[in-house]
Amino acid sequence: MNRYLFLTLQLILFFGFLLPAQAARIPTLDTQGKHRPVSLRASSAPVDNGLARVVTLGQRGDISNVKDRVRAGKTRHKAIHLAGINKRITSKTVMILDAKTGETIFAKSPDTPRQPASTIKILTAMIAIKSLKNNELVGVTRHAQKMPRSKIYLDTKKKYKANDLINAVLLASANDASVALAEKIGGSERNFASMMTLRAKLWGAKKTICRTANGLTAKGQQTTARDLARIFRHAMQDKEFAARMKRTKITTSYGKTLRNHNKALWQVKGALGGKTGYTYAAKQTYVGKFKRGDDSIIVAIMGSHTMWTDIKRLVDYGFKKKEQIRMAKLAAAETTVSDNKVY
Repeated sequence: MNRYLFLTLQLILFFGFLLPAQAARIPTLDTQGKHRPVSLRASSAPVDNGLARVVTLGQRGDISNVKDRVRAGKTRHKAIHLAGINKRITSKTVMILDAKTGETIFAKSPDTPRQPASTIKILTAMIAIKSLKNNELVGVTRHAQKMPRSKIYLDTKKKYKANDLINAVLLASANDASVALAEKIGGSERNFASMMTLRAKLWGAKKTICRTANGLTAKGQQTTARDLARIFRHAMQDKEFAARMKRTKITTSYGKTLRNHNKALWQVKGALGGKTGYTYAAKQTYVGKFKRGDDSIIVAIMGSHTMWTDIKRLVDYGFKKKEQIRMAKLAAAETTVSDNKVY
C-alpha cells in the first residue's frame, strides 16, 4: 500500500510540473485583447509557439515593414552587378549622359581640359549647316589646301558645294574642308573659331575654347568630356545633322566617295552617329549617340589608347547603369507611396 501511495505521489508531482509548461505553449484567446494595444514590433526572428512558426508584422494594421522587406528582396534579386569600369578602359576622361534628359549616368574626370582633336568639327559642321545652303559654292584658299591629313585634297582652282564639304567634315574628318567652310562663313579661321566657342557656350559647354576649325593642336584650345557630350547631345537634336552622322558612306556631287570614320556604326549595337578624333597631344577622342529600346545615351571619351574597345565597354555599361538607376528610382517611388498609404 505504501508502495502504491509512493507511486501516486510521484505521478502527481510529475504532471504538476509538466502541465503549466504545456499550458504556456498552448495559444489562448485573450478576451481583453481587443481593448488594449498590442505591440507587435517584435523581434525579427520568427516566434516558435510549438505549433507553427509565426512571424509578427509590426504594429496592428501596419504592414509597411514587411512590404519594405519583400520589396528589398525583389530589388536585390534584380540588381545589376556592374564590374569596375575604370579598370577596363584606357580613356583618361569619360562622360556618359542620358540623351533625353542630359542627366549624368557615369563620369570619370569629366571636367579635365584636353585637346579636342577632330571631335570639335561637330561645331564646324553645325554652324555650316545653319549658315549655308547645300548648293552654295565654297572656294578654297592656300591656307585651307595645305592642311595636313585627314583631308580630301581640295583644289584652289575649284569651288565645291557646301553640302559636299559638310559631309567631308563629318564623315571623312577632312581638315581642308573644315577650314574652307570656316573661311567662307567667318572670313577667317580665327573669326570662325570665335563663333565655335560662342556656340559651345550657348549649349552649356563652358570650358570649351576653339582656336581652329578642324581641331588640330593649338595653344589655348581645349574642351572636356562633359562639354563634348553636351555639344553632341544638342547637335544630334538637329534632324539634318543627325541624318548625316548615321551614313556609313556617301558619294559627292563630283564623284568622290566619302567613308565614315565612325566604326561604331557597324560594330556597336544601337549606334546612331559619332565623331572620332586623334592627334598626338589629344590621343584618341570620341563622342557618339546610342539607342537601345527606349533608352538613348551620349558617350564621350578623351585621351584613350584603345578607343573602340573603350566605346564598346562604356556603351554596354551605360545602358546597364541607366537601367540600375531607373530601378532605384522606381523602388524609391514605391517606398514613398507605401509610406503615405494608410492600411
